This record gives sequence, C-alpha cells and structure tokens, in this order.
Amino acid sequence: MKQLLFFIFILGISTSGYAQFEGSKTFKVIPPQAIPPKAKAKEAPKKIDDKDPFAVVPTIDPKKAKPITEDPTYSNGIEPEPFSMIVKKPDFDDPGQVLKDRLSQSLEKSLVNRGMKFDPRNLVKIDVNFGDIRTKSKFFVIKCRDFGEIDGDLIKATLNNQTVEQRLLLQNSYKTFTIYFKEGINTFELEALNRGTLGGNTAEFQIYDDTGKLVRSDYWENWDTGVKGSFIIVKE
Repeated sequence: MKQLLFFIFILGISTSGYAQFEGSKTFKVIPPQAIPPKAKAKEAPKKIDDKDPFAVVPTIDPKKAKPITEDPTYSNGIEPEPFSMIVKKPDFDDPGQVLKDRLSQSLEKSLVNRGMKFDPRNLVKIDVNFGDIRTKSKFFVIKCRDFGEIDGDLIKATLNNQTVEQRLLLQNSYKTFTIYFKEGINTFELEALNRGTLGGNTAEFQIYDDTGKLVRSDYWENWDTGVKGSFIIVKE
C-alpha cells in the first residue's frame, strides 16, 4: 500500500513539472522600465581666502596678452615673425660692399681735408639779417657778383614780397638792377636759389643811392639753397 502511494506522489510531481515546462514556452518577457539617471549636483567653486598668504589670484593684462596663432605651441621651435612689407636687412653685410663704403668715406674725407672738395657741413643753413638802411633816396641800384670760383650760383631778389629779379646768374663782373621803394618801411631780400657745383652759394653785393653814393657793401659765403639775406629799408 505504501508503495502505491509513493508511486502516485512521484507521478503527480512529474506531471506538474511538465505542465510548468510547457507553459514556459508561451511566457513573454517584460522589458525593464527605462529610468533616466539623476543629474549630479554641480559643486560651487571654492572661494579664495584673501587673508591666505598662499592664495594667488591670476591676473591678465589685455594689452600684454598675445593673440592666438595657428600654431600657438610653435611646434618647430621658432616663433613666426609678423608680416611686414619692409624688406628686412640681412644679418650679415656683404664684406665687399662694406670695404667699398669705407674706402669711399676715407677718400671723401681726404679730399675735404686737402681743400679739393667742399664739405657740406660748412653750409650756412639759416637766414641772415643785413640790418636797416635809412635813406631819402627814391631808389637803390644793386650790384651783385660771384667773388669766388664761377660755378653757376643763382640768386633771386624781392622787394616787399614782389619779385625784382627771378633768376640772376652770378659772374665775375657785377650784374646790376634797380629797386624803387615806397615811403616808410620796405623789406628787400636776396635768396640763394642753388648751391654751386664747387660748393655753397657765394656772392658779393653793393648798394648805391640815387646820387651814386655807396650805401652798403657786404657778401655771403657757402649759403645753402633757400637761405635768404634781408634788409629793412626805411624811406624818410
């Protein structure tokens, strides 16, 4: 009897397990619910204690900040030069050209020291005041000449800003012209228009009144182009 009951018990367990196996074939898997991850809370930056002697606050001067280039790391080890339209002079000069320049300077200095060449440092570059002339004459006769070597010196004469002689070439002999002035104060000027081929502009002049009396006689030497000599003529 006990054996029969044990057989029935075993048979029931087998039938139940088979039924569960058959039912598992139609079982549907439920996917897990997607739960988004929670965002982490941002941590506030720590404040620097001004009283802390070891706290360093970085500062940037906008004027000294360098612009970012295409290659900020300078991978080739050389910082690129800024673009410029000016041709850069080579680091090493041509030895032949340097020697040529030195010989030229030495020769020029030697010629100047021997009086064979004019030294431009001796040029007069400021205007000259020849003073005042008081007269009752109606006009003056002006005589000018080049008292040095004839080298093409040119002068211009004006009275009260009006041209009297536009381009007077000075020679060994005197060139003569006449100026007529008004009552009161008159300004008479002689201007060097150029430098001669042998040096600065050089001239000698004489001024005579309407009676033929010599009123003023003077000269200038080594004037640069544009230098003027002025007279104030007061007709009484």
